[in-house]
Amino acid sequence: MIFTLNNFQKLIYNFITQRTPLLKDLNLYVIFGITLSAVMGVASIAPALPKMAHVLEVSNEKIGLLITAFTIPGVFLTPLLGVFADRIGRKAILVPSLFIFGIAGTACAFATDFSWLLILRFIQGIGGASLGALNVTLIGDLYEANRRATAMGYNGSILSIGTASYPAIGGGLALLGWFYPFFLSLLAIPVGIFVLIKLDNPEPDNHKDLKTYVENVFDSLKSKKVIGLFAANFLTFIILYGGYLTYFPILLDEQFGKSSFFIGLMLSGSSLVTAAVSSQLGNLTEIFKESSLIITAAFLYLGVFISLPFINNIWLFTLPIIVFGFAQGINIPSILNLLTHQAPKEYRAAFLSVNWTILRSGQAVGPFLLGIVYGLVGIAGTFWVSAVTAACLIGVGILLIRE
Repeated sequence: MIFTLNNFQKLIYNFITQRTPLLKDLNLYVIFGITLSAVMGVASIAPALPKMAHVLEVSNEKIGLLITAFTIPGVFLTPLLGVFADRIGRKAILVPSLFIFGIAGTACAFATDFSWLLILRFIQGIGGASLGALNVTLIGDLYEANRRATAMGYNGSILSIGTASYPAIGGGLALLGWFYPFFLSLLAIPVGIFVLIKLDNPEPDNHKDLKTYVENVFDSLKSKKVIGLFAANFLTFIILYGGYLTYFPILLDEQFGKSSFFIGLMLSGSSLVTAAVSSQLGNLTEIFKESSLIITAAFLYLGVFISLPFINNIWLFTLPIIVFGFAQGINIPSILNLLTHQAPKEYRAAFLSVNWTILRSGQAVGPFLLGIVYGLVGIAGTFWVSAVTAACLIGVGILLIRE
């Protein structure tokens, strides 16, 4: 290998960043901002879905389309944006994405009917398509070994703080009007400005021809473990966005008559647990394999969704909420850390964008599939299907991911 000036700059960069105390690294906080923007698109409106359905005169079977419309663009655009991020740079994709997300999301507050709202949510989803993949890509670019696991855990914790605070904030704002939660999207615009002027990341230096680049990406996706991790993410997000974020709030509204603010607080409870557990991923991975953590989480999901139809006292939901939060805290960061380790540096963004596409597919399929189940057999059926999904996750973990 020829030692060029560019290689020397990368060496100095890695030397400095690997010795900067992790929580004093400004780059990590910029990544946190991207993560909080990525999770905002669903978590902030989930508690308000029942109210939106009522005000906009939309059935509970269809209101989940607000999540599906947001997630669908990511299914198709994320791999393409990942390729561009590898070829022309992370910032060139992140900055316009954050601006589109913020502008279209804010415009949702001014929609006059459900059809316009779905269109604007679709556009917002275009802006959000790259965010969840590139924040993890940046962690892979900037950190190595246990620092990477620790950074991934911190990022998972921040993600969970977002999913904890956004439902409470969104639910509270929805008390003022169904459209107020959409104003939170404005926060993505200053994040885009910080990415532009403050993010100091090593941009890719990829001079391979496009054909070779694409062949290498596909070759890296063929291993049994990678396929298993993709499947685990898909199943996890069917559970999260279908059974938990869409139909658990509807259960609380239908059977207990709880307000959007109360529902937000309930969802926040599990996310706070997730945040606490995720922050310890670096320590947990020194004791347990990530594959064991994923399988354990799947068993916990199974127990949660089997129990939900039988609970008839609002306060008894405390236990499954805590268990679900713990499962999320050990599951998602573990999957992402394993995938980042499997992703070759030269095409990491494209590799992880495929994962984000699969993740988005789970987000889109979950509410849609369970909406059909809800229409056919009612709310209990959505939780039984979620339990079956958790059982499939156990099988994937044992057969494909476990070392």
